Amino acid sequence: MSKKRDISTEPTLALSVVIPCYNERDGMGELHRRVTAACEAQVDNSFEIVLVIDGATDGTREAAFSLAHMDRRIVVIDLSRNFGHQIALTAGLEFCRGERILVLDADLQDPPELLGPMMARMDEGFDVVYGQRLKREGEGWFKKSTAALFYRLMRKMVDIDLAADTGDFRLMNRRTLEHLNAMPEQYRFIRGMVNWIGLKQTAYYYQRHARFAGTTHYPLRKMVLLAIDAMTSFSIVPLRLASHLGLLFGFIGLLTLGYTIVSWLSGNVLPGWTSIAAIVLVLGSVQLLMLGIFGEYLGRMYMETKRRPLYVVNEIVASERSAKSEASPVHRLQEMLKEQNRA
Repeated sequence: MSKKRDISTEPTLALSVVIPCYNERDGMGELHRRVTAACEAQVDNSFEIVLVIDGATDGTREAAFSLAHMDRRIVVIDLSRNFGHQIALTAGLEFCRGERILVLDADLQDPPELLGPMMARMDEGFDVVYGQRLKREGEGWFKKSTAALFYRLMRKMVDIDLAADTGDFRLMNRRTLEHLNAMPEQYRFIRGMVNWIGLKQTAYYYQRHARFAGTTHYPLRKMVLLAIDAMTSFSIVPLRLASHLGLLFGFIGLLTLGYTIVSWLSGNVLPGWTSIAAIVLVLGSVQLLMLGIFGEYLGRMYMETKRRPLYVVNEIVASERSAKSEASPVHRLQEMLKEQNRA
């Protein structure tokens, strides 16, 4: 069942922790223990933990359901398939009920114990407190190098002030979340979208830990795809690059034409396929590159015009207290699921 994008609600809790989960079975117990302890220390019992199961295949779904039946403060949203980290995060953000929202990954590389200092920083009047890494533990040189290149490239390419070495780990207030949920993009780059909103944002510097269990779900391929999403969502720099390269090679083509004419007039024309082949290959490669850039933007425009829902919910598990309010998105989603089953 697809969720309508017009669902909204007044916050009924002090805090929501939104955690996308994909194949994190071995760490679910530790995740629950540490997040619960951090939340109880700050807001007592006025919090919820929203676990979004993004098509997990290793038992993460069953582990999350078990936690939800044991702890009434847990809400589990099970998506119908793997939609990707950014879409899963979007689903959790659209259904959470907290006045403040902490975005956290299930691998525990970003310590939930930092909730207290981040809450204190927000009390100073900030709308968003985002984590900025000083050090990354448990990662090889290739991962660190590609990650550093990714963030530096993003800062150069996108039209927003994107801080280096930041992920989705952040604390935001309800005001910021309402603006974020109003954005209808299909290709989502959450950290960039939050930065685009503006308001008062500040960094909280911390040391990122190694994964508690399992392996990374963001290899180089996914990092490249995320970079493409970021560039095409927030920048027209690639299109400008295409124009500039076109002008450059057009100028080179004119110079080559002039050289050819001068050579012909001077009688110094020698047959040579090497130079011709080189020119054809260079110009052909540039043309194909430019067509690829234009095609990327055109394809994304085409997908946006479809207006498909971002995700489809398979099942939701929440305590009676979490779902009893008719104004809550959890309650409304459950009612929509019941109507679908009756049909």
